[in-house]
Amino acid sequence: MNNLYRLLLIAFVISSISTNAQKKINLFNEKDLTGWYAFEPKTGKHENASEVFSVEDNMIRLYGKDAGYLMSLENFENFQLTAEFRWNTDTSFVRKSDNRNSGLMYLVPVETADELWPKGIQFQIKENASGDFILLQNVTLNVKGKKTIAGKSVESKFFKNAEKPVGEWNKIKITVKNGVVKQKLNGNLVNKGTESSVKNGRILLQYEGFPIDFRRVIIKKCK
Repeated sequence: MNNLYRLLLIAFVISSISTNAQKKINLFNEKDLTGWYAFEPKTGKHENASEVFSVEDNMIRLYGKDAGYLMSLENFENFQLTAEFRWNTDTSFVRKSDNRNSGLMYLVPVETADELWPKGIQFQIKENASGDFILLQNVTLNVKGKKTIAGKSVESKFFKNAEKPVGEWNKIKITVKNGVVKQKLNGNLVNKGTESSVKNGRILLQYEGFPIDFRRVIIKKCK
């Protein structure tokens, strides 16, 4: 291998690494809640999200007496989002409810007001229902060739139950590209829709009353 070829090869590898690094965004830095704000109805918006929720052992820990959420400051269009969650069964954590119910929302428009729950699409995280589409505030999709009804909160059931036993980590993968939305859970396709009525927006981690942990929240931008 001559020197010129070697230099060109090194330059190509460096360029490829740089490009891939630019496409990957760690929404959670595993240290604190930088890049997020918190909201709960009683106290409103908290620019300092740690006033409401916490980070411990490289996890986001959502718990407390009141429902609320974390909202990303960044807005995304055409992306792959991955995240891991598990139910926190430690009884020392304050909870609002004993029902295992939560969610990961995406495509929450920048202009939408803070409320429970704002406009967007929810990857339902709920015991025996994880993977459902929950379409909020008149968002619509075509699922299995049929357009969903516009409404305040419309459910489209998962294709299969792929959630792991309570206490184990589950991996979510959401792909949004040109109006096509796919939801995977632990490697299984659990829902798919086309012609999404929302095309870009923020990411939201829900706390509905039962303590839940999130980690490895990563966005990769799609071309």
